[in-house]
Amino acid sequence: MKKIIFTGGSGKFGKIFKKFNLNKKNIYYPSSITFDITNPKKMEKFIKKIKPKFIIHAAAISRPMDLHEKNIQKSVSINIIGTSNIVNLCQKYRIKLIYFSTNYVYPSKKGNYKEHHPLLPFNNYAWSKLGGECAAQMLKNSLILRICMTEKPFLYNSAYTNLKTNFMFHEDLARVFFKLINKKGIINVGGPAQSVYDFAKKNNKKIKKKILKKTKNSLPFNSTMNTERFKKFL
Repeated sequence: MKKIIFTGGSGKFGKIFKKFNLNKKNIYYPSSITFDITNPKKMEKFIKKIKPKFIIHAAAISRPMDLHEKNIQKSVSINIIGTSNIVNLCQKYRIKLIYFSTNYVYPSKKGNYKEHHPLLPFNNYAWSKLGGECAAQMLKNSLILRICMTEKPFLYNSAYTNLKTNFMFHEDLARVFFKLINKKGIINVGGPAQSVYDFAKKNNKKIKKKILKKTKNSLPFNSTMNTERFKKFL
Protein backbone atom coordinates (compact mmCIF):
# COMPACT_ATOMS: atom_id res chain seq x y z
CA MET A 1 0.00 0.00 0.00
CA LYS A 2 1.43 3.38 -1.03
CA LYS A 3 2.23 5.64 1.89
CA ILE A 4 0.88 9.19 2.13
CA ILE A 5 1.96 12.19 4.20
CA PHE A 6 -0.83 14.68 4.90
CA THR A 7 0.22 18.17 6.01
CA GLY A 8 -2.29 20.23 7.97
CA GLY A 9 -3.87 17.29 9.75
CA SER A 10 -4.88 19.47 12.70
CA GLY A 11 -6.69 21.94 10.45
CA LYS A 12 -10.44 22.01 9.79
CA PHE A 13 -10.30 19.98 6.59
CA GLY A 14 -7.55 17.74 7.99
CA LYS A 15 -9.74 16.64 10.91
CA ILE A 16 -12.61 15.79 8.56
CA PHE A 17 -10.26 13.97 6.19
CA LYS A 18 -9.01 11.84 9.10
CA LYS A 19 -12.55 10.83 10.07
CA PHE A 20 -13.25 9.67 6.53
CA ASN A 21 -10.03 7.65 6.39
CA LEU A 22 -9.67 6.09 9.84
CA ASN A 23 -9.29 2.63 8.28
CA LYS A 24 -6.38 3.72 6.07
CA LYS A 25 -3.19 2.93 7.96
CA ASN A 26 -0.99 4.16 5.13
CA ILE A 27 -1.76 7.86 5.79
CA TYR A 28 0.52 9.77 8.17
CA TYR A 29 -0.47 13.06 9.82
CA PRO A 30 2.74 14.49 11.30
CA SER A 31 2.50 17.50 13.58
CA SER A 32 3.80 20.88 12.47
CA ILE A 33 6.73 20.28 14.82
CA THR A 34 7.69 16.89 13.35
CA PHE A 35 7.05 18.06 9.79
CA ASP A 36 7.83 21.76 9.96
CA ILE A 37 7.43 22.99 6.38
CA THR A 38 9.79 25.89 7.09
CA ASN A 39 12.50 23.40 8.10
CA PRO A 40 13.58 21.20 5.15
CA LYS A 41 15.93 19.09 7.30
CA LYS A 42 13.13 18.07 9.66
CA MET A 43 10.86 17.22 6.76
CA GLU A 44 13.56 15.22 5.01
CA LYS A 45 14.18 13.18 8.16
CA PHE A 46 10.50 12.21 8.32
CA ILE A 47 10.34 11.49 4.58
CA LYS A 48 13.33 9.15 4.81
CA LYS A 49 11.61 7.31 7.65
CA ILE A 50 8.18 6.97 6.00
CA LYS A 51 9.18 6.75 2.31
CA PRO A 52 5.88 8.15 0.99
CA LYS A 53 4.64 8.05 -2.59
CA PHE A 54 2.33 11.03 -2.05
CA ILE A 55 2.34 14.26 -0.06
CA ILE A 56 -1.04 15.95 0.32
CA HIS A 57 -0.14 19.52 1.18
CA ALA A 58 -3.10 21.16 2.91
CA ALA A 59 -1.13 23.04 5.58
CA ALA A 60 -1.32 26.82 5.17
CA ILE A 61 -2.22 30.06 6.83
CA SER A 62 -5.62 31.22 5.65
CA ARG A 63 -7.68 33.04 8.27
CA PRO A 64 -7.82 35.74 9.37
CA MET A 65 -7.41 37.17 5.88
CA ASP A 66 -5.98 40.45 7.12
CA LEU A 67 -3.01 38.58 8.60
CA HIS A 68 -1.63 38.32 5.07
CA GLU A 69 -1.71 42.10 4.82
CA LYS A 70 -0.31 42.77 8.29
CA ASN A 71 2.31 40.01 8.46
CA ILE A 72 3.57 39.45 4.94
CA GLN A 73 6.73 37.74 6.17
CA LYS A 74 4.75 34.99 7.90
CA SER A 75 2.46 34.52 4.91
CA VAL A 76 5.40 34.23 2.52
CA SER A 77 7.40 31.96 4.85
CA ILE A 78 4.65 29.39 5.26
CA ASN A 79 2.45 29.54 2.17
CA ILE A 80 5.14 30.21 -0.43
CA ILE A 81 8.56 29.18 0.91
CA GLY A 82 7.09 26.30 2.92
CA THR A 83 5.45 24.93 -0.21
CA SER A 84 8.67 25.41 -2.18
CA ASN A 85 10.50 23.36 0.45
CA ILE A 86 8.04 20.52 -0.04
CA VAL A 87 8.36 20.74 -3.82
CA ASN A 88 12.15 20.41 -3.59
CA LEU A 89 11.83 17.29 -1.43
CA CYS A 90 9.19 15.80 -3.72
CA GLN A 91 11.56 16.29 -6.63
CA LYS A 92 14.47 14.76 -4.74
CA TYR A 93 12.57 11.67 -3.55
CA ARG A 94 10.19 11.29 -6.53
CA ILE A 95 7.04 11.94 -4.53
CA LYS A 96 3.70 12.93 -6.06
CA LEU A 97 2.48 16.29 -4.67
CA ILE A 98 -1.18 17.26 -4.25
CA TYR A 99 -1.33 20.98 -3.45
CA PHE A 100 -4.37 22.74 -2.00
CA SER A 101 -4.91 26.15 -3.59
CA THR A 102 -7.93 28.47 -3.71
CA ASN A 103 -10.51 29.87 -6.13
CA TYR A 104 -9.34 33.34 -5.04
CA VAL A 105 -6.41 33.11 -7.49
CA TYR A 106 -8.90 34.04 -10.25
CA PRO A 107 -9.86 37.68 -10.97
CA SER A 108 -13.21 37.17 -9.18
CA LYS A 109 -15.23 39.45 -11.46
CA LYS A 110 -17.05 37.53 -14.22
CA GLY A 111 -17.00 34.04 -12.71
CA ASN A 112 -17.14 30.64 -14.46
CA TYR A 113 -13.34 30.52 -14.53
CA LYS A 114 -11.72 27.51 -16.17
CA GLU A 115 -8.36 26.10 -15.19
CA HIS A 116 -6.57 27.72 -18.14
CA HIS A 117 -8.01 31.20 -17.63
CA PRO A 118 -5.72 34.10 -16.64
CA LEU A 119 -5.13 34.58 -12.92
CA LEU A 120 -5.27 37.73 -10.82
CA PRO A 121 -5.37 37.01 -7.07
CA PHE A 122 -7.97 38.87 -5.07
CA ASN A 123 -5.84 39.56 -1.97
CA ASN A 124 -2.52 38.73 -0.33
CA TYR A 125 -3.81 35.37 0.86
CA ALA A 126 -4.56 34.43 -2.74
CA TRP A 127 -1.17 35.77 -3.87
CA SER A 128 0.49 33.54 -1.27
CA LYS A 129 -1.39 30.50 -2.56
CA LEU A 130 -0.50 31.37 -6.15
CA GLY A 131 3.12 31.59 -5.03
CA GLY A 132 2.80 28.01 -3.83
CA GLU A 133 1.19 27.07 -7.13
CA CYS A 134 4.19 28.43 -9.03
CA ALA A 135 6.47 26.06 -7.16
CA ALA A 136 4.09 23.11 -7.56
CA GLN A 137 3.75 23.79 -11.31
CA MET A 138 7.49 23.25 -11.71
CA LEU A 139 7.07 19.68 -10.43
CA LYS A 140 5.81 17.47 -13.26
CA ASN A 141 4.39 14.90 -10.84
CA SER A 142 1.92 17.24 -9.15
CA LEU A 143 -1.76 18.03 -8.87
CA ILE A 144 -3.07 21.48 -7.96
CA LEU A 145 -6.59 21.69 -6.56
CA ARG A 146 -8.19 25.14 -6.62
CA ILE A 147 -10.73 24.60 -3.90
CA CYS A 148 -13.80 26.43 -2.63
CA MET A 149 -15.07 24.80 0.57
CA THR A 150 -16.36 25.71 4.00
CA GLU A 151 -17.40 24.25 7.35
CA LYS A 152 -20.55 22.27 8.05
CA PRO A 153 -22.88 23.47 9.42
CA PHE A 154 -22.64 26.93 7.86
CA LEU A 155 -21.02 29.20 10.46
CA TYR A 156 -23.23 32.27 10.23
CA ASN A 157 -26.85 33.26 10.80
CA SER A 158 -26.98 35.33 7.61
CA ALA A 159 -25.48 35.05 4.14
CA TYR A 160 -24.88 37.28 1.13
CA THR A 161 -27.37 37.16 -1.71
CA ASN A 162 -25.11 39.04 -4.15
CA LEU A 163 -21.90 37.07 -3.58
CA LYS A 164 -21.54 34.06 -5.90
CA THR A 165 -19.24 31.17 -5.17
CA ASN A 166 -18.78 27.38 -5.48
CA PHE A 167 -19.00 26.41 -1.83
CA MET A 168 -18.93 22.75 -0.94
CA PHE A 169 -18.52 21.32 2.55
CA HIS A 170 -15.25 19.80 3.76
CA GLU A 171 -17.04 16.47 3.97
CA ASP A 172 -17.92 16.63 0.27
CA LEU A 173 -14.27 16.82 -0.77
CA ALA A 174 -13.12 14.24 1.78
CA ARG A 175 -15.70 11.82 0.38
CA VAL A 176 -14.38 11.97 -3.20
CA PHE A 177 -10.74 12.93 -2.68
CA PHE A 178 -9.22 9.60 -3.67
CA LYS A 179 -10.89 9.80 -7.07
CA LEU A 180 -8.54 12.70 -7.79
CA ILE A 181 -5.25 11.62 -6.23
CA ASN A 182 -3.77 10.05 -9.39
CA LYS A 183 -4.65 12.98 -11.65
CA LYS A 184 -2.17 15.67 -12.69
CA GLY A 185 -2.31 19.32 -13.64
CA ILE A 186 -4.95 21.67 -12.22
CA ILE A 187 -8.53 20.93 -11.19
CA ASN A 188 -11.15 23.42 -10.01
CA VAL A 189 -12.89 21.81 -7.04
CA GLY A 190 -16.22 23.03 -5.70
CA GLY A 191 -19.97 22.75 -5.75
CA PRO A 192 -22.58 24.38 -8.02
CA ALA A 193 -22.16 28.10 -8.76
CA GLN A 194 -24.68 29.96 -6.61
CA SER A 195 -25.02 32.76 -4.09
CA VAL A 196 -23.74 32.13 -0.60
CA TYR A 197 -27.31 32.62 0.63
CA ASP A 198 -28.70 29.91 -1.68
CA PHE A 199 -25.94 27.53 -0.56
CA ALA A 200 -26.52 28.20 3.14
CA LYS A 201 -30.32 28.03 2.89
CA LYS A 202 -30.20 24.41 1.75
CA ASN A 203 -28.83 23.47 5.16
CA ASN A 204 -30.51 26.11 7.31
CA LYS A 205 -33.98 27.33 6.35
CA LYS A 206 -33.75 30.09 8.96
CA ILE A 207 -30.73 31.75 7.37
CA LYS A 208 -31.17 35.49 6.87
CA LYS A 209 -30.35 37.50 3.76
CA LYS A 210 -27.78 40.27 3.62
CA ILE A 211 -26.17 42.38 0.91
CA LEU A 212 -22.43 42.71 0.41
CA LYS A 213 -21.47 46.34 -0.07
CA LYS A 214 -18.61 47.16 -2.38
CA THR A 215 -15.65 48.52 -0.43
CA LYS A 216 -11.88 48.46 -0.82
CA ASN A 217 -11.59 45.32 1.31
CA SER A 218 -14.88 43.59 0.45
CA LEU A 219 -15.01 39.98 -0.66
CA PRO A 220 -15.06 39.22 -4.41
CA PHE A 221 -18.58 39.34 -5.84
CA ASN A 222 -18.16 36.46 -8.28
CA SER A 223 -15.35 33.98 -7.71
CA THR A 224 -17.20 31.06 -9.30
CA MET A 225 -15.22 28.43 -11.15
CA ASN A 226 -16.12 26.10 -13.98
CA THR A 227 -15.94 22.65 -12.36
CA GLU A 228 -16.63 20.44 -15.38
CA ARG A 229 -13.23 18.75 -15.19
CA PHE A 230 -13.80 17.94 -11.51
CA LYS A 231 -17.22 16.43 -12.26
CA LYS A 232 -15.75 14.08 -14.88
CA PHE A 233 -13.78 12.26 -12.19
CA LEU A 234 -16.67 11.73 -9.77
